Amino acid sequence: MKKVLLLGVFSAVFLLLGVQVLFAATGTVGPEAIGLFKWIAIATGIGMGVAAIGTGIGQGLGVQGACEGVARNPEASGKILTALILGLAMIESLAIYALVIELILLYANPFMKYVVG
Repeated sequence: MKKVLLLGVFSAVFLLLGVQVLFAATGTVGPEAIGLFKWIAIATGIGMGVAAIGTGIGQGLGVQGACEGVARNPEASGKILTALILGLAMIESLAIYALVIELILLYANPFMKYVVG
């Protein structure tokens, strides 16, 4: 848990410092755009953290149920494994959707034109 928290803090600091360097290079962006982008970076970091925690818990519970099912009925391990793999793929897709939304907010934000332009 400490490693995940440490990675999240380093990611947030890197994003906040990277945003300042990025906007300082253009020279045409006002302080309101930098402030908005800082909050977007923080929000996307928190959002990906929540998505990772949620999918991790979901996958852990799924694997726990599959292991218990195989332990109780070893003959059904093929069907349980198939359902487990399908379920894990569906759970993981939620984290991928969250990542896509956050990348859109960071790099192709449709509302940024109202702040910068």
